[in-house]
Amino acid sequence: MTTLFATIYHENNAGLIEAARQLKSLDTETLILPILLQLIVIIAAARTFGALARRIGQPSVIGEIIAGLLLGPSLFGWLFPEQFALVFRPCLGIERAVGDALLPKIFTVIAQLGLIFLLFLVGLDFEGGHVRAHGRAAVLISLAGITAPFALGAALAQWIHPHLEAHPVTGPVPLVGLTLFLGVALSITAMPVLGRIMMELNVTRTRLGAITITAAAVDDAIGWILLAAVAAVVKSNFDPLATLRMTGLTAAFVLFMVCVARPLLVRYFAASMRKAGGKLTATALAVLFVALFLSAVMTNLIGIFAVFGAFLFGAVLSDQEELRTAAAAKLQDVVTGFFVPVFFTYTGLRTDITSMQGGMVWLICAVVIVAAVAGKLVGCGLAAKVSGFTWKEAGIIGAMMNARGLMALIAINLGYELGVVPRSLYAVLVLMALATTMLTTPLLLRLRRSTEIEEPIAKSGFLRTNKEEGT
Repeated sequence: MTTLFATIYHENNAGLIEAARQLKSLDTETLILPILLQLIVIIAAARTFGALARRIGQPSVIGEIIAGLLLGPSLFGWLFPEQFALVFRPCLGIERAVGDALLPKIFTVIAQLGLIFLLFLVGLDFEGGHVRAHGRAAVLISLAGITAPFALGAALAQWIHPHLEAHPVTGPVPLVGLTLFLGVALSITAMPVLGRIMMELNVTRTRLGAITITAAAVDDAIGWILLAAVAAVVKSNFDPLATLRMTGLTAAFVLFMVCVARPLLVRYFAASMRKAGGKLTATALAVLFVALFLSAVMTNLIGIFAVFGAFLFGAVLSDQEELRTAAAAKLQDVVTGFFVPVFFTYTGLRTDITSMQGGMVWLICAVVIVAAVAGKLVGCGLAAKVSGFTWKEAGIIGAMMNARGLMALIAINLGYELGVVPRSLYAVLVLMALATTMLTTPLLLRLRRSTEIEEPIAKSGFLRTNKEEGT
């Protein structure tokens, strides 16, 4: 037995050494060619489908997600597997397994960088005055937006579990793990996607926009803590002290950013821009990047997503109007034209809708989508109404909180890795995330009349793009 284990160890070690040798010998030009080709396809598809989405009354983010789904195994890889492999699984002159692991990691890093920049811009466009006046409402809306969908998801798991196939790697799906995970998956609001929609509709600095993005931020923070707890339960390693430690470190980081980092940054950027005539110099931009990445590093080390650090960094500087304008002028086009499409499109590439087979799977899909929408609209809407908003404003808040997008997809991927989400349910949850996000904009446009978001939406140009001036 000892000899067997020693043989396996040496074989695995030899395999790792060989993979490292191949990566070291890989020519840079050989590696960059498929990356450039994929970027051409991804950006072109994202912009094309983004424009088509706007023509039918949807924000471009929806088109970018759909572009990824169509380019991936759900359509392109299914209909034209050889051409799909040529573009997205090219031969690099190294072992196929090594190349297939390398390229997705490169694009994942690019996508995560785009997400960090996007959340910084969302935070920078954040109107803190509304939150100070309505912070209690934001927390109440967030808590309702978690508890109602969580309860529905946990209840649905009992019905769904007997109809699920085994996980291809870990085997039978555990009921407890599925119950906890499905509740969390339905609870998450996609703060990056919501921020992108709000930016396109020009409602980020409205009272309703500020309340909702704050509620979404709290929602996501709690959601990821719950997700970490679910992972611990599934792995039979639940540790409440670790959760308390994460919460305490997050609170300490927020205090540091508000009380220490903010005064220093405000003073520096004010002086720098005053000397440069209201512009960001190359040095000031470098300082901005360093501070942004340090913030992302801190939340990453704490154990929550790096994007929360980026959002908080932008939020603490959101009252600096001159800096906000200058930073947006430098970053907006690059972020929305390059980084963000890569994030949304490449994530869609990893989804396979063809795994959904049989009428029961599609029935489960329909019920999950209805439960997800009802949980957010009813939960958040009632909480907003109790907080003093009108019924129409409460509906707007509920509609915005209903967007789940790709933050939910990140959680869904984790569920797959944990063995609580088999292939068919994975595709169901992807469609849920897409459907709930697609509902957001039509609901907002229908409810906008005689509310504070009507004028900002009209000024955004979104209605003219979609020929909806008369709607």
